[in-house]
Amino acid sequence: MSGARVAAPRVLIACDKFKGSATALEVAGALRRGILAERSGAEVDVLPVADGGDGTVDAALAAAASSSSSATAAAPGFDERRCSVTGPYGEPREARFAFDPGARTAVIEVAEACGLHLVDRHALGSGALDATVATSAGAGQLIAAALDAGARSIVLGLGGSATTDGGAGMLTALGLGVFDAVGAPVGPGGAGASHATRIDTAGLDPRLAGARILVASDVTNPLCGDDGAAAVYGPQKGLPPERIAEIDAGLGRFGALVERGLGAAPGEWTGRPGAGAAGGLGFAALAVLGGELRPGIDLVLDLLGFDAAVAGADLVITGEGRLDEQTLSGKAPAGVAARAGGAPVVLVCGSSALPRERAVAAGFREVFELVSIEPDAERCMREPLPLLERIGRLIGGRLAQLAARPPEAR
Repeated sequence: MSGARVAAPRVLIACDKFKGSATALEVAGALRRGILAERSGAEVDVLPVADGGDGTVDAALAAAASSSSSATAAAPGFDERRCSVTGPYGEPREARFAFDPGARTAVIEVAEACGLHLVDRHALGSGALDATVATSAGAGQLIAAALDAGARSIVLGLGGSATTDGGAGMLTALGLGVFDAVGAPVGPGGAGASHATRIDTAGLDPRLAGARILVASDVTNPLCGDDGAAAVYGPQKGLPPERIAEIDAGLGRFGALVERGLGAAPGEWTGRPGAGAAGGLGFAALAVLGGELRPGIDLVLDLLGFDAAVAGADLVITGEGRLDEQTLSGKAPAGVAARAGGAPVVLVCGSSALPRERAVAAGFREVFELVSIEPDAERCMREPLPLLERIGRLIGGRLAQLAARPPEAR
C-alpha cells in the first residue's frame, strides 16, 4: 500500500504570492513544472491561496482557472468583475472583484479601491497629499457593485488600505447619512469623520440586510486609543505625527456617534478587537454592516475548498516570499500547515529569517529558499520563476523521502 503511494504520489501546491515578484499561480506553475520534470508520474494539483489581504481576489480567480484538476474540481466558479470607484484621494479608478454567480458570492479586497499601493509615495512623503482626507468610499462602491451583481455573501478582505476614516467613506457610499453640526455631509477621511454629529441610517442600502458579510482580517486592534487605527497604522499611511492624536480623537467621536445611533452600548463596537483594521473599516463593517470577523487564511481556505483539495495528498507544498515570525501569525503558509490533514508540508520561499528548528516546530518538514541556489537576492526577486522551477526539480527528486510519513501517522 505504501509502495503504491510512493510510486504515484499526489502533491498539492498551495502557495501564496511572492509579493512584488510572482503571483501565487505563477509560483505554483513553476514548482509544478519542476516536479513533473523529475517525476512525470506524479499527480500535482494546484490551489493558489491567500491570507485575506492583497492577492485574495487573484487566489479566487486562480482557483477557478485551475478547476479542471481533480483537486480543485469543487472550487467555486469565480470570474472577474470590474467597476469604477473612487480612489483614496478622490481620483476615479477601475477596481476588480471576484464573483461566483452560482453561489452568489463575491470576494472583495478594500485595497483594490483605497489601497496604499495606489498612492504616490513620494507625494505622500513630501506632504503633497493630506492623509487625513483619504477616503474609503471606493470600498463601499465595490460592495454596492457586488450587490448589483447579485451577491448574497461577500468576503471583505481588509488589508493594505491608505485610509484612517473609521469606514465613514465606505458607509456613506452605501447610503448612510453622516452630517456635521450645520447639517451638511461631512468631508472625506478621518478629518471629515471627526466633524460628524449626526447619522441617518434611513438611506442605507436595504440589500445589506439580506447579505452575509464575512470580514477577513487578523488585526486585533480596537478603533482608537494607543493601540488604535491612527496610532498604530497611521504613520505608514502618511498621517503626520502631530495630527495622530487629533484623528484618533475624531475616530473616537465618530465611533461613539455610530454606537449611539445604533442603540449599542458605549465601546461595544469601538473597543471590539479588529475594529481598527484597515483604518477603522473593521469597525464600520462589524457595527453597521453586521459583518462577521474571521481569520483571513481560514476564511480563504474555506472559500476555496481547501479541505477537500488536501484530502489524500501525500505532500503539501506551500510558501510565500519571505518566511519569518510574521508568517507563523496567521499568514497563508501557517494556515495551510495547520489544515494539511496530517500530510507532510514543505515550504518554499525567497528567503527565511527562521532557524530550521523553529520552522520544523511550526509544521514545515523542510524549507527551500531561492537564495540557497541564487545568492543574489535582487535576481531572486526579479527572475523567480526559473529558480522556483529548479526548486521544484529538487522536490521532485526527493519526493519519496519528503512524502514519507512516520509509522504512527500512516
